[in-house]
Amino acid sequence: MATSARAKSPRHSRRPLLGAHVSIAGGVSQSLARGHQLGAECIQIFTRSSRQWAAKPYPAEEIEAFKQARDQNGIKVVLAHDSYLINLGAPDEKLRQKSIEAFIDELNRCEALEVPYLISHPGAHMGVGEESGIKTIAESIDRAHQACSGYRVKIALEITAGQGSVLGSRFEQMARIFGAVKENDRLRLCFDTEHAFAAGYDLRTEQGYNQAFADLDRHIGLKRLVAFHINDSMKPLNSHVDRHEHIGKGHLGLPVFQRLVNDARFTGIPMCLETEPGPEMKDIAADLRELQKLLQV
Repeated sequence: MATSARAKSPRHSRRPLLGAHVSIAGGVSQSLARGHQLGAECIQIFTRSSRQWAAKPYPAEEIEAFKQARDQNGIKVVLAHDSYLINLGAPDEKLRQKSIEAFIDELNRCEALEVPYLISHPGAHMGVGEESGIKTIAESIDRAHQACSGYRVKIALEITAGQGSVLGSRFEQMARIFGAVKENDRLRLCFDTEHAFAAGYDLRTEQGYNQAFADLDRHIGLKRLVAFHINDSMKPLNSHVDRHEHIGKGHLGLPVFQRLVNDARFTGIPMCLETEPGPEMKDIAADLRELQKLLQV
């Protein structure tokens, strides 16, 4: 029987955990079987519809079914990603309040499911500027932390591509968001390969790869890094466009991912694919097999 994410730290594995984002269609408990069918060691899910504000609470039996399925299907770590509708940096008070309420609901769901990390884009300032946006994001997170006092689930802010007014594309900027949050010891980091590349971090060369993670360590700290999104990029370096591509078919290329999955610093950390699935998830399964082949024996 697999050990739950609560009982065993993800870092205890001898290499990274490889997996993918999977659907919760038919109930959140159904995601575990989909991950198992892919051969995934970890999965990422939405805890609710990513395109709707309203969501019904989980029935008690669905929560129990999820926990049982997690153990039965051998999935070591489950991550969650919050709704695309949420903007914790919204200058409009009505949208911001709606976003905070939905975000707290997501944290409640993660806590009930024993999901250790809720991954979230920090937010967009919508034209009011970086300083104001960072202040608003931090205040929104503070309110969520206050509402979820004592929770074990932690927020993992995700590096972004910097598209439009979205904040969090540069490590220095992300560090300022961390620093503005009162209980920032509760914050963690998710690194998306496509987002970092689109934001201007050239991971394709050994020098660029090493420099990027040295910069991340200096500004935020590698100890904060708890998850990766492993996506190739449809767009070139520094495009600031968030467009994922299948592994080895974009501007990043296979060598980047070979370097990443064999980096000893990231032993045991979950790495999830986020590319759009085709029929029966066959393309995602192929990407996962490609990553597994890149692992050194």
